[in-house]
Amino acid sequence: MISADFKESDAGRAVLAWLIAVALMVALMMLIGAITRLTESGLSMVEWRPLIGALPPLSEAEWSRVFDLYRQTSEYRLENAGMTLPAFKTIFWWEYIHRLWGRLIGLVFALPFFWFLWRGHIPRPLKPHLFVLLILGGLQGVIGWWMVKSGFVDRHDVSQYRLTVHLTMAFLIFGYLIWLIANFIERAAPVPTTPVSLRRSAIGFLLLVTLTVMSGGLVAGLGAGFDYNTWPLMADALVPAGLYDGKPWWLAVFEDILTVQFDHRMLAYLTFGSAILLWWRARDLSVSRWQYQCHLAIVIAVSLQLMLGIATLLSVVSLPLAVLHQAGAIFLFSCAVLTSHSCRRVRS
Repeated sequence: MISADFKESDAGRAVLAWLIAVALMVALMMLIGAITRLTESGLSMVEWRPLIGALPPLSEAEWSRVFDLYRQTSEYRLENAGMTLPAFKTIFWWEYIHRLWGRLIGLVFALPFFWFLWRGHIPRPLKPHLFVLLILGGLQGVIGWWMVKSGFVDRHDVSQYRLTVHLTMAFLIFGYLIWLIANFIERAAPVPTTPVSLRRSAIGFLLLVTLTVMSGGLVAGLGAGFDYNTWPLMADALVPAGLYDGKPWWLAVFEDILTVQFDHRMLAYLTFGSAILLWWRARDLSVSRWQYQCHLAIVIAVSLQLMLGIATLLSVVSLPLAVLHQAGAIFLFSCAVLTSHSCRRVRS
């Protein structure tokens, strides 16, 4: 527990502002990552140079060198053979911005963190959480390169499994930040008498949203959104033929485009229905105004996200709509984290 005195102090307000800034940067990072994925820019930077890689090519000779490296990849041979240098620069810049923004997040988190530690501005209960975030941030950089490497060997895209791990880790880090921020800005005193059923339902909904996000990672990794672009029918049926066809059948859940998109649709419907049910029950069970507002927020968020998902599908993954759909996922996930936080068990 963070003491009320620390929250009201200048140091507490500074730490809160820092955490909010980092959370906003992580959210923007996920949107940049979505653009990088949608523009198929992720494999344009073949080298991983954590230190000197912060500088882009500064001469035509250097541009030619990095372009030659790209032309040795499977993606170039299978998808972009004959690409010109100007076209390569376009996809290169998106991946460069993606990696540079990741480095900036690391600096914006680490430098103030160690400064706050040195000045004694971080209370003891908060320290282990911030150390964990520091480790997770470094791990995310390694996972990102591990994901990119999967696209350099005998395929023209990154592994959908590794992309999903990378996406899930981003949401984990973001959710962790939102939880810590909620400890500072909670609008009401924690309520120890929150019904157990409400607390469990909030946790279950957060897990469902996370599962739906992971399903979206598989859709993005396989490019499944570019197929079956009709709604509410899919392949001219509510339940299309050919689902879970595979040996073994469960592999289709991760590798068959029809099955992966169908599963994502069903999870979206389930998330929408669960949000409505959770809000309906919270009208009778919630014990604070803040808890009720959080439950209402998830209904608004999930409704917007469902509409954005349908619009993105019907547009055959229009870039602006797809990025908005990613933003909708971030908003919904934030609401789910805040709702779970508002219903958490509070120690005496």
